[in-house]
Amino acid sequence: MTDLILASVRQPGEDSVSDLHIVDGVVDGISAGGAIPRGARVVSLDGRYVIPGLWDEHVHMTQWALHSNRLDLSAAASAREAAAAVGHHVHDADPSVTSVGVGFRDALWPDAPTLEMLDDATGNQPTALISHDLHCVWVNSAAARRYGVEVGPGGLLREEPAFALTRELGNLPDSVVDAWVGDAARAAAARGIVGIVDFEMTWNRDVWLRRIAGSFDALRVDAGVYPGDLERARHEGMSTGLELDGGKGLLRVGPLKVLIDGSLNTRTAFCSDPYPNGSYGLLTVSEGELLALLEQAKAVGFVPAVHAIGDAANRVALDAFERAGIGGRIEHAQFVRTEDFGRFGPLGITASVQPVHALDDRDAAESNWGGRTHRAFPLRSLLDAGATLALGSDAPVAPLDPWAAMSAATTRSRQDGRGPWHPGECISRQQALAASARGRSRISVGDPADLVVLDADPLAAPDAVYAAMPVAATLVAGRFTYDGGLV
Repeated sequence: MTDLILASVRQPGEDSVSDLHIVDGVVDGISAGGAIPRGARVVSLDGRYVIPGLWDEHVHMTQWALHSNRLDLSAAASAREAAAAVGHHVHDADPSVTSVGVGFRDALWPDAPTLEMLDDATGNQPTALISHDLHCVWVNSAAARRYGVEVGPGGLLREEPAFALTRELGNLPDSVVDAWVGDAARAAAARGIVGIVDFEMTWNRDVWLRRIAGSFDALRVDAGVYPGDLERARHEGMSTGLELDGGKGLLRVGPLKVLIDGSLNTRTAFCSDPYPNGSYGLLTVSEGELLALLEQAKAVGFVPAVHAIGDAANRVALDAFERAGIGGRIEHAQFVRTEDFGRFGPLGITASVQPVHALDDRDAAESNWGGRTHRAFPLRSLLDAGATLALGSDAPVAPLDPWAAMSAATTRSRQDGRGPWHPGECISRQQALAASARGRSRISVGDPADLVVLDADPLAAPDAVYAAMPVAATLVAGRFTYDGGLV
């Protein structure tokens, strides 16, 4: 492989420039200039800033690609407004193809979704609307008949029935979905992403091997496994971190994903105190079942990644990790008891968090967790108590954009004039970078040459620039996956 010199670069917070020498996909040297090896390729970056490549630690990649090609309902302020938007969209639609909308948020709607309301808007056009958190699907009667699902007067499916229908709605030709995934991956690379942890709810290894055998090469993928496939994975010699044959160095086995509660939007996140409707949410996996799964994961070399949103669910997850004697990840950790903050670090639990959710869900949190939101999305509290943070998006729940996540983590606000929400839970930019780059916030010799070139200093740029950080180039193992016109 030809040596690559990235000439005239700065590291964050520094004025001096240096050259990065990349050999065989690894940073081999950092120098203030000097002789260029014969045959080396030189790309001058004119004093731009270089940071370690960014990861999105929680993505549903197929769903994100589908979401990008479906009707966006995120702006609908009521059920009737959503139904009206869908009715306009499906006018003269082909009834042989189900119309799909995404992104609705009903937790704060003044009216409730109903089957009759959606039927009136859509008639005989099969229609399914997937909520922003993927935990709920609103269907009309035509779609219910097509897919053989039973719905009540609300027309709503929640949790596993919703997941099952969502998977069915994604059954499009591989060529179509793979092309959309390729587009989404290239867009992610243009924002500095070098890798994702993909928690798509399927046997994901073969899907990614097919894509990589084709033309996919935009980023690295850690492909998660679900409990229903754990025995198959064990039989095939898979374990977390294993590089997979045929993956061209881009594909590894990811964690074992276990969902134990629902979501805030659906009021199914399992909580210690009741919601305004009197419920406590749902614990979808019993404490005994979770312990057994973690012990099984430990025996076969899988790192568990436990979905826990409510504070009671986080307590259950931490208890199970402690009893099983295994570290791992808690996905989301949106609502945590104060006495549990200090348990993450000693137990070796990474808090895999999605900071944009704090901004999206702040009103729903105040409505449902009133008086307790000082411990909702507690990034600073977790970090100060010794936890390791890993940032992600949970795309399509939030956009696959690491700068949106880091901006939310460091400001607890958007550039919309609304004040920060619990600003004491902000973390620093350097901490956000490290949590987005698997612990690294600057380049060192020996690092993989997974790099991002920026037009501004990420430690000094104004908040508005930081939130929409201009990315000049992205490299994976010294190969440009996005060049921004530099080369």
